Order: sequence, then C-alpha cells, then structure tokens
Amino acid sequence: ASPGYCWPFQGSRTEVLIRLPAQIRPTAVTIQHTSKRASPLGTVSSAPRDFTVSVSLCRALGAGTWPRGKAGLDEEGKDETLLGTFTYTMQKEPTQTFPLQDGTPSAFWVLKLVIQSNWGKPGYTCIFRVRVHGKIMGTHAIGQTHV
Repeated sequence: ASPGYCWPFQGSRTEVLIRLPAQIRPTAVTIQHTSKRASPLGTVSSAPRDFTVSVSLCRALGAGTWPRGKAGLDEEGKDETLLGTFTYTMQKEPTQTFPLQDGTPSAFWVLKLVIQSNWGKPGYTCIFRVRVHGKIMGTHAIGQTHV
C-alpha cells in the first residue's frame, strides 16, 4: 500500500457497508494499512485499531437496506449478526487477516465494518484495503468470480 492512497474516514469511529461482488458465506476479513517504514511521517496513527464485522439476515435475503442512524435493520438490531470483534495491531505486518465466527449459515451480499477506534490520529482514520474471504454461494456474481 502506498501512502496517500487510502480510504479516509473522518474521526476515529465510522461504519461502512461493503457490497460484495457475489453472495458469499464469509470466513475472514483482511485489513491493510501502510507500514510505518513506508509512511512519510514514520507513523501509522491513522490505522484502524478496534473494529467489528457484522451481517444481517435481511441483507442475505436481499430485503431492504440498513436504515441511516440505526445499528441494525430493525430498531433493536435483532437481525444483525456480529461475526467478530478484532484489533488491528500496528506492531504486526501491514496486512492482517481476521477469521470470522464459524457457523454462519447464510450467504450475504453486504458486510458491515465498524471502526471503533484508531491508533491516535484525531482527525481521520485510513484503510488502504479491505478484503472479504469466503465461499461464493449462488450464481449471480457481479463482475468477478473470486472474493
């Protein structure tokens, strides 16, 4: 990852919905940030720190969208399934893979990534790449066959 080509988010907390190119049963998520050595300032304080990954059964069925300002699809967030809570460690390699909770019975088109904190940068958080790993289900892939 080259410094300057990141996906920036204002502040240290944000939520992102990731539309997948096919309906998949997710098994892992990879987060990439630039290395400290490649950073012009010698710091990676804009890297995400704590984050969660979740999905919604309603999204698996293709119904509706996550409403704005809500934690899940319904008012209680009952339809949302947490697949894991993780910490991106800046002392490790810049590309880190996080296995998701086993036993997800459904395939999904959309994953929700919630960045809860970063490594100290007050103005923004950067992600250089997000990869979702899993098994493609069904035959209606958009554009590509590998996720």
